[in-house]
Amino acid sequence: MPKVKTSRSGAGEKNGAAAVALADQILQADTVRGRGRVKSRDCRVEADDEYVDERLSRKILKQARIQQEELQTECGQAPEKKKTPATSLGSASQDADSDEEWPALEAAGAAEDGDVDIVVDPDDEKAIEMFMNKNPPMRRTLADMIMEKITEKQTEVGTVMSEVSGCRMPQLDPRITEVYRGVHKVLSKYRSGKLPKAFKIIPALSNWEQVLYLTEPESWTAAAMYQATRIFSSNLKERMAQRFYNLVLLPRVRDDIAEYKRLNFHLYSALKKALFKPGAWFKGLLIPLCESGTCTLREAIIIGSILTKCSIPVLHSSAAMLKLAEMEYNGANSIFLRLLLDKKYALPFRVLDALVAHFLSFRNEKRVLPVLWHQSFLTLAQRYKADLASEQKTSLLELLKIQTHPRISAEIRRELQNSESRDVEIGLPVTVEMD
Repeated sequence: MPKVKTSRSGAGEKNGAAAVALADQILQADTVRGRGRVKSRDCRVEADDEYVDERLSRKILKQARIQQEELQTECGQAPEKKKTPATSLGSASQDADSDEEWPALEAAGAAEDGDVDIVVDPDDEKAIEMFMNKNPPMRRTLADMIMEKITEKQTEVGTVMSEVSGCRMPQLDPRITEVYRGVHKVLSKYRSGKLPKAFKIIPALSNWEQVLYLTEPESWTAAAMYQATRIFSSNLKERMAQRFYNLVLLPRVRDDIAEYKRLNFHLYSALKKALFKPGAWFKGLLIPLCESGTCTLREAIIIGSILTKCSIPVLHSSAAMLKLAEMEYNGANSIFLRLLLDKKYALPFRVLDALVAHFLSFRNEKRVLPVLWHQSFLTLAQRYKADLASEQKTSLLELLKIQTHPRISAEIRRELQNSESRDVEIGLPVTVEMD
């Protein structure tokens, strides 16, 4: 059998411990015994309190404010804004050749929400109205387009199908109509939160325009319009997004500016979000606005501030400038051309030639041109004077003798005369046809 192991603390030890009173054991016991291990504590000496300098503090606060506004925007809440003083458009400094001449352009560019008060000078507004279309075409909304489309299909396709198979064109299921009528009620009162799932799947439908018409976009709240723009700009193809911008977003923006003399924060954010597809933004918003011939000075300033804030690919901007230069002139063209030229793109020569031809077309203009036209002319001379040909500069200098401004024309002449030409720099003769 194996040997039984005995504990080291034997019975005698137990008896000895039992012979001593409990109080004496507590007093005699060395309850806290020091061990040989020494803890290595943090011996770093605390340095003096160092404060963040003023410049870095401003940067931190600015980034925190931007993040807070983005979070509030995602939740559909307008961030708290400081009151912006009203700015006057072209007051006493109309002869200046600097940006201070049109403070509303800078005010609109500095406003994060497009909610800045803009006081339009009556004289400036009259100068723009002189170039507006006297007989503007009737504005068409999504409702008009859908009704025409439904009527056309019912008459043409329905007739063909009835002749071939005796069947009528299929209509929307009554249950679908009922669902999207309910979505309309939600969007007409929407402020923040989640959207109905039935609304989110509209971009994936083949007849998305017809289904969208059931929700009555003209009755959406501004917050619902922003959320809808987010969904459609992300999920629709460029051509379809262009139709949404042109038939839904643009009429709503123009109506809001006309009624309140400013643009709602959510609608301004929707315009910025729509630039996710820049090609659709230009074709569906900017170009139709200028082609209508009814773009007011206030609309041009507010929508133009989007161009200043956002980064836009050079090809899309070049195509937009080419289109603006070739279309019939109105005062809003000068604002958009100036803002795009100020982005300092490396423009193709074809676009520069079109811009030069645009300004040379005013040689026989008898009306008094607004200051905006002279400013855009100055911006072209300042940014692209080295990219113009000698013949182009000669023609532009001749134009300054016909269309003059007390101070801006002298600055344009100085810019054109004190710069090299692109044909001289390359060393090859360039022949440019002028209209």
